[in-house]
Amino acid sequence: MAVLGIDVGTSGSRALVLDESGATVAESADHETFRSPQTGWAEQDPEDWWRASQLAVRRVLEASGINGASISAIGLSGQMHGAVLLDEAGAVLRPSIIWCDQRTEAECRWIESTIGADRLLELTSNPALTNFTLTKLLWVRTHEPGIWARVRHVLLPKDYVRWCMSGEHAIDVADASGTLMLDVARRRWSSELLDRVGISADVLPRVFESPEICARVSADAAAALGVPVGTPIVAGAGDQAAGAVGMGITRPGAVSATIGTSGVVFAATDRPVTDPRGRIHTFCHAVPGRWHVMGVTQAAGLSLRWLRDLVAASGAVTYDQLTAEAARVPPGADGVLWAPYLMGERTPHCDPNIRAACIGLAANHGRGHVVRALLEGVTFSLRDTFTIFAELAVPVDRIVVGGGGARSPLWREIQANVYGRSVETIAADEGAALGAAILAGVGARMWPTVDAAVDATVRIGTTTRPQSEVAAVMTERYTHYRRVYPALRAITDTTASTEAYV
Repeated sequence: MAVLGIDVGTSGSRALVLDESGATVAESADHETFRSPQTGWAEQDPEDWWRASQLAVRRVLEASGINGASISAIGLSGQMHGAVLLDEAGAVLRPSIIWCDQRTEAECRWIESTIGADRLLELTSNPALTNFTLTKLLWVRTHEPGIWARVRHVLLPKDYVRWCMSGEHAIDVADASGTLMLDVARRRWSSELLDRVGISADVLPRVFESPEICARVSADAAAALGVPVGTPIVAGAGDQAAGAVGMGITRPGAVSATIGTSGVVFAATDRPVTDPRGRIHTFCHAVPGRWHVMGVTQAAGLSLRWLRDLVAASGAVTYDQLTAEAARVPPGADGVLWAPYLMGERTPHCDPNIRAACIGLAANHGRGHVVRALLEGVTFSLRDTFTIFAELAVPVDRIVVGGGGARSPLWREIQANVYGRSVETIAADEGAALGAAILAGVGARMWPTVDAAVDATVRIGTTTRPQSEVAAVMTERYTHYRRVYPALRAITDTTASTEAYV
């Protein structure tokens, strides 16, 4: 008996098989296309997700030696917030506007003026952000009315793959939380919100708890994937909630800090905690009856990838080479600071227009100083979320780090010293695909609850402790970092007075 987890990511799809003992048998990945037709825009072709998912599943079954007939359930995860628009026949009407797209600032302002910022928080537990699915629907309605008139179904990325697998329109409460259309406290679509913005509930999928079976594999999909017809598919979860399950972040007090393309600090809670200032997100957890709060840095690992690609023009360079250079630079990067606003920002600054900056450079600084500043600046941005957690009395008993930031020993050290706490890794950090497989295992009754499944499958790897002297330096640098955004905002704000610069 085994279960399959599929993660439909921004840069690739992954498939993972989990056996009855909770051991990861094998995994595979394939990449999808990404395009940015205008500054701040980000789109992908949903059909690429389905093609990549098929290939990843076939590869993982072949690599593991597992007979597809032994797969007892499938769980899905994937990038959040994207809008997949289908017509009556199920055809994709346009490329999906994905999570990091920033074109919908006007729609955010319209939502807040129509509903009111305070009432919006009461209805959805979240402010209007450019990333959320609702804003994308409103943009299409305004700018592409011909396409909008043909929309009959709206799905998120992983749920489009589920539709291809089963013909069912379904979504989980965790992923639905990131649409700005869910009543997060009550775990259902908000009828008042939908009425106020003029979106029909008929275009939205049915909402399920993450471990619930909501669909079954069709005959065509069974042939494409190599699994039995009728294999149960659980609702699954968006990548953040599924990734948290895979890291064991299911009980209050457990917090994860994950550095992938974006950076996320995620805390499990037993109640919906809402920030009255809207700086963090409050979503349903993949664990029934629980919620989570999280802060997001738009360009975390993306910052390092951007720098690598920038300097690669002078010759091949690896991440390991860059971090080795950074390790030779003392903590604090000799005064250099990086503000990671390559794609605007979400936490604590809901600002799609802010842009990145590297400040404090001198003639004696080299590439290692810039890399060190970048690693520290991303981590300072994540510390902002911990600061908000403290304000809201969200417990932080342990921190588990994941993603690329956890694989780098230097970045783990920087995180421990910036947070001022020990950070742990997971022995097998398989991310959202593992979480999706765990949820499938609960749906297939391999484990009775998500907590029991996590206890059986997730093991701690390394522990990195802060160094008191370095942590003190990082706290001092953090105070300087917090002054950067207001300065950049003043530069970006075209209404600000220029008299001081004359």
